[in-house]
Amino acid sequence: MRIFKFGGASIKDAEGIRNVVEVLQTVGHQNTLLVVSAMGKTTNAMEVVVKNYFEDKTALDASFNEIIEYHNEISLALFKNDKHPIFAEVKGLIEQVKGFLAWNKSPKYAFVYDQVVGYGELISTTILSAYFKEVGITNKWLDVRDYIKTSDDYREGSVNWENTQKNIAQNIDQSCLNITQGFLGSDDNNFTTTLGREGSDYTAAIFAYCLNADSVTIWKDVPGVLNADPRYFENAELLNRISYREAIELAFYGASVIHPKTLQPLQRKEIPLHVKSFINPTEDGTVVMKGKGITPNVPCFIVKKDQILMKLSSLDFSFIVEENISEIFKLFHDNKMKVDLIQNSAISFSVCVENKYNKLEDLLKVLKSKFKVTHYEDVALYTIRHFDENAIASLQEGKEILLEQRTQETIQLVVK
Repeated sequence: MRIFKFGGASIKDAEGIRNVVEVLQTVGHQNTLLVVSAMGKTTNAMEVVVKNYFEDKTALDASFNEIIEYHNEISLALFKNDKHPIFAEVKGLIEQVKGFLAWNKSPKYAFVYDQVVGYGELISTTILSAYFKEVGITNKWLDVRDYIKTSDDYREGSVNWENTQKNIAQNIDQSCLNITQGFLGSDDNNFTTTLGREGSDYTAAIFAYCLNADSVTIWKDVPGVLNADPRYFENAELLNRISYREAIELAFYGASVIHPKTLQPLQRKEIPLHVKSFINPTEDGTVVMKGKGITPNVPCFIVKKDQILMKLSSLDFSFIVEENISEIFKLFHDNKMKVDLIQNSAISFSVCVENKYNKLEDLLKVLKSKFKVTHYEDVALYTIRHFDENAIASLQEGKEILLEQRTQETIQLVVK
């Protein structure tokens, strides 16, 4: 059994969907389960629906029409007939969303979000399944909410592994091509839940774990995992092989490799994860699997922009001790600041944070009442795994280094 995951970029238009068919015809599609995301930017469009529901109901129809028109345009390019049943099916799914919003009484944003946003995946898989049949690829459409059961923590559902394992193991025909949705599950009351960040990759890992799959392949528009983001670094190299532990380390420092929650179930059963190009599907790409380190063993560069560096010291030059640090971290938590680097000495404490929710001003007001505070905005945090002196020199050139921290395998530089 193989698990394939196709993201929104791979099916953003009719040409992309035809390419998915070519990929399946090239690499085979028996004993395969496809996990598919919403098309293109549909999740963003669904989020606008939720926003309008709470803030501007007069704009709801327009936001729905945009979603319908986008999918109808793709369907017309695929099926060449506006009387094809797919148009009624897409309309029916949108009517389900409208129906939910009409009877919903819950004021909870997260609950409404989960009931609405997941229809992007339901629509995309319905269109894909119909088109596969149109071109002669027999498949079975599955509603993932019947299989993956979670807690009722909306927007961040925790998987109930026992119930999920039973549902998947007992009810999926492994001999055919199955197609289902990423990102979604359902709670004990059968309300839709979503799985949080990188939810579709996680879905693929859940099915792989429960089906004892041979492998998971995530199909992307890049040749695999690179040692650096080519938007910021020249001459990025393809990593052929990465150990589970190394992939988790890279993700921890901010690399857009694979989210740790996706890797954990795969690591437990040693199921290899492939990252391959849907443009060149016969190329090897990258495999994440049991082993050590990375191949080739080259420095890996990670950059996080728009960071804030804070340097705190006590007002009376006393030590910064556990009690102070505990208080500081509580303030970070209360103001939703994500901490990416920490360095402390006897009388000072430095931290690099991400001001994701624009709470910096509130945080500084409190901190300055308790500590001496120096802060730098719009700094960049560079991390190099498996660094060498040439790699360090390439980053330092022409930059002001505000903070440096080294371990045996990793160096981090905060630069202005």
